Amino acid sequence: MATSTSTSSAATTNLMLAVYEKKTNSLDLYRPLRNYITFHYSEREAQNLDDDLETVKQLRSDIEKSSDSPPAKRDTLLKYFKCLCLMETRFPISPDKDHINSLQFTWFDAFKTKNKSSQINLHLEKAAVLFNLGAVYSQIGLSVDRSTVEGRKQAVHNFVTAAGVFAYLRDNVAVKAAAGGSATVDVSVECAGMLERLMLAQAQECVFETSIAKGSTPGACSKISRQVGIYYEEALAALSVPPLSYHFDKTWIAHVQLKASLFFAEACYRYSLELHEKEEIAEEIARLKSGISALSDVKRSTKGAPAQLLDAVSKLEASLNRNLERAMKENDRVYLQRVPQASSLAPLPAFSLVKAMPLDEIVDASKEKMFLSLVPDSSTKALSKYTEMVDDVIRTQAEKLQQGSELARVRLKEMDLPESLLALEGNVSLPENLREDVEAVQISGGPAGLDGELQQLRDLRRVNHELLVQTEELLQKEAQEDSQFRSQFGTRWTRPQSSTLTKNLLDRLNRFAANLKQAGESDARIERSVKDHSALMSILDRQPIEAALPTLAKPIMSLDANEDAVVGALKQSLRQLETLGAERAGLEDMLKEMKRKDDILPKLMTSTGSYEDLFKKEIAKYDHICEEISRNIQAQGQLLMQIQAQNDQFSAIFNLEDFKASREKCFKQIEAAIAKYREIKDNINEGLKFYVTLQDAITNVKQQCSDFVMTRNIQCREMIEDVQRQISGLSFQDRNSGNQSYPSVGQAHQPPRTMSPQQTENGNVAPRAQPPPSYYHPSPQQTDAGNVSQASRPQAPPPYYQPPQSSSMPGYAPPYGSSQGPSQQPHPPPYHAPPSSGSPYPPQQPHQQPPTSYEYGQPAYPGWRGPYYNAHGQQPSSYPRPPYTAPSPYPPHQSGYYRPQ
Repeated sequence: MATSTSTSSAATTNLMLAVYEKKTNSLDLYRPLRNYITFHYSEREAQNLDDDLETVKQLRSDIEKSSDSPPAKRDTLLKYFKCLCLMETRFPISPDKDHINSLQFTWFDAFKTKNKSSQINLHLEKAAVLFNLGAVYSQIGLSVDRSTVEGRKQAVHNFVTAAGVFAYLRDNVAVKAAAGGSATVDVSVECAGMLERLMLAQAQECVFETSIAKGSTPGACSKISRQVGIYYEEALAALSVPPLSYHFDKTWIAHVQLKASLFFAEACYRYSLELHEKEEIAEEIARLKSGISALSDVKRSTKGAPAQLLDAVSKLEASLNRNLERAMKENDRVYLQRVPQASSLAPLPAFSLVKAMPLDEIVDASKEKMFLSLVPDSSTKALSKYTEMVDDVIRTQAEKLQQGSELARVRLKEMDLPESLLALEGNVSLPENLREDVEAVQISGGPAGLDGELQQLRDLRRVNHELLVQTEELLQKEAQEDSQFRSQFGTRWTRPQSSTLTKNLLDRLNRFAANLKQAGESDARIERSVKDHSALMSILDRQPIEAALPTLAKPIMSLDANEDAVVGALKQSLRQLETLGAERAGLEDMLKEMKRKDDILPKLMTSTGSYEDLFKKEIAKYDHICEEISRNIQAQGQLLMQIQAQNDQFSAIFNLEDFKASREKCFKQIEAAIAKYREIKDNINEGLKFYVTLQDAITNVKQQCSDFVMTRNIQCREMIEDVQRQISGLSFQDRNSGNQSYPSVGQAHQPPRTMSPQQTENGNVAPRAQPPPSYYHPSPQQTDAGNVSQASRPQAPPPYYQPPQSSSMPGYAPPYGSSQGPSQQPHPPPYHAPPSSGSPYPPQQPHQQPPTSYEYGQPAYPGWRGPYYNAHGQQPSSYPRPPYTAPSPYPPHQSGYYRPQ
C-alpha cells in the first residue's frame, strides 16, 4: 500500500491509497513454445515465428523487474497481456500430456507476500498481469500533483483506468484463474471488485476537490461528496467479509471506513448549506445531526487510523457543530419548525461523475500480428457462429421473462392488488407523492402550527406600530420645542421651522402607517381563511395520516360466513405469484452466468470432429433453463386466471367498489387541504417577510429622526447663545443711553427699572429702527464700548435659512413608494389593494439606504462652528432593538433569510 496527501479547499485532507504489484519467479517461455510449434507444425514455422517468441521472452523478463518507472511498467504489462491473449488461443498450456505442460507460472500475493500460487495455465498469468496493470495505474494516479487542475484530471484518468482494469479482471479472468487451481486472494473476484470500488472512490474524490476549487454550489458539492462516500462504503462492505476481512491489514479497513463516514458527513454539511438558502431549517438541523453522528461513531471504531484523516474528521465535526448551533438558535427564535428524525429523511442525493474505464479497446489484441499463422480461420469463424447462437438464446429467453413480469404487474394493478388486502388488514397507505406532501406539511408544523405563526404576524405588526409611534413622538417633541423658542424670541429666532425640514420624514412615516394598516387588513383575511378552512385542514394533523383514510371492513351481515376463506385463498395465490416472480429473476441470472462462463475456444482448438456436432452438444447446456422459463410463464398464466376469479368474489363480498370511491374522495380531500395549507402558509411567510423588511425601514427612519433631533438640539443651543449675546449687547448700549433691558432665554418679560429717552410718558417703548450688529463681522467704526455709528451700521443680514428649490430631502429616499416631491403625483403604497387570489401581500420593493452624511436641507447660519451634520450615526435613544429582526448573514456563503424581493 502506498499513500499520498493533497490539500484542497475542502474540509478534508485527502489521503489516498495505491497498490503494489505482485511478484513472480523467473520463467523461460521461449523453449517450450518453440518446441510446441516445431512438434505440431514444422521447424520452418518455428523459424518464421522466432521473432515473436523472442518478443514474448523479453516481455516476460521485463515484467519480472521492478526497477522500471511506472509508465514503463504500464506499457510493458499492456503489451505482454495482449501476447497472452494471442497465446491462449494457439498454445494449449495445461497438465495434459498433449499440451504444453512444462510451463508453471508462479505468483506471490500482493498483500500477503508469503502466499503464492502456481498453475500450469495462462489464466493465472493473465490475472496476475491484469492485477499489476491496475496497481501501476493506481500508483501513477497517486504520484501526480493534485494541487493543479491538470494534475487532478490526470489523477482521475489513472484511477478510473485502474478501476476498469480491476473490473475486467473480476468479470473475465478471476473466475478462470480460480478454476485452474488455488489462486491467491488478491486476484479473486471479491478482491478485484473491492479494488474497483476503491479506485472509483478516489477518482470521484479528485472530482470533489475540483468542484471545491472552482467554487461549485453547495448542492452540487453535496451530490459529488455523497457519491464518494457510497463508493467507499461499497469497498468497506467487501473488506468486512471473508475472504478479504482477514486478508488485508487493519490500516486499509480503517482508512476506507474513515473515508466513507467522512464524505457522508461532508455531503450532509454541503447539503445543509443548500437547505439554509432555501430556509428549510428543520431538515438542515437533522442533516447536520446525522453528519455529526456518523463522525462520532467512526472515531470510536477506527483507532490507530492515520493522523491526517483523524484531523480532517475533527475539523469537519467542528464545522458541523458550529452550523448546527446557529441553525438551532434561528429555529428557536424565528421558524419554530419541528426537526424530523434522521430515519425519516430521504437519502442524500448522489451523482457520479466517474465510471470504470472500458478495457476492451485497451487490451484488444485483434490487430496484433504475433502468431497469426498458427490460428486457422475456420476456428475463428466457428467460434463467432457459436457466440451468435448463444446470444440468440439469451435474448429470446430474456424477452420472455420480462414480458411475464410486466404482464403480472399490469394484471395486479387492474385488480387493485395487493392494496385491497392491505386495506382489509388496516394497512391503508397513501400514494407515494401524496404521502410525501403530507409529511412535508407535518414537518413544517401542520395546520396546528398556524396559530403560532399568526401570533408572530400580530407581534411583528405591534412592534412596527410601536416604532412608528416612537418616531413620530421624537419629531413632535422637537417641533414643540422649536415652536416654544420661536414664540419666546420672536424675529430673533431665525432658524427654519421644523415642519419645513421634517415634511419628507413625516410623509414617509405616513406611508409606513398606511402600509401597516393595509397589512393588518391582509392579516385579518389570513386569519379568517385559517378559521374558515380549519375543518378542511384538520385532517393533515392526523398522525399517522393513514388513520384518516377509510378502511375496508367485513360486511355487517354474512350469508355463509366464508369471508375468511376467500381472503385466505387470495393471499395464498398472491404468495405463489410472488414465488414465480422470484424464480424468473433467478433464471435470468443463471442465463447470464452461463454465458459468462461459456468458453469453448480450447475445445475448438483441440476438436478433430465436426464443429456442428460440437455446437449442438454445447448449446444443449441451455435447454433445461429454457424449459424452466416456459413452465414458469405457463404456471403464471394459470395462476393469474385463478387470482382474477378469487378477486371477483372478494370484491363482491366486501363491496370493494364503494371502498375505492370513498378512498378516492378522501385522497381528494387531503389534496385540497394540502393546497389550502400551502396557500395560507405562503401568505403568512410573505407577511413575515413584509413586516421584517418594514421594521428595518422604520428603524432606519427612526435613526434618521434621532440624528435630526440631536442636530437640531445642538443648533438650538448655538442659536440661544447667539440671541442671548445679541440681547446682552443691546442691553449694554441701552444702559449707556437709557438702561433698556431684554429678557434672557426662559425668563418672563420684566418692565424696565428706568425709562430711556426713547420711552414715552405712557410707558411705551419706541421700536428700534436698526437691526442688531453682526458679531462675526463688526464694522471698523464700532467703538470699544460697543456703540455703532448710525452711518456705518450694516444692512440687515440675509435670512439664516434659504428654502430649497425642491421639497424633497436629500438622503431620505423612502424604502416604500416613490421619492417624488409634493408637486408630483405620489406613488401609492405597494400594498394598496387586497389581491384577488394568492398572497395578500404584494411583492416588496427594496428600500434605499440613506447616505452616511445627513444635511437635512439646511445651510449653516453665521456662527455655525462644527460639521455636526456629518457626525457618526447615533443609536436610537433608549429603545432596545425590537424582536423579529433579520438575522445576520450565515457564513460562509449566503445572506440572511429575509431578503427584500
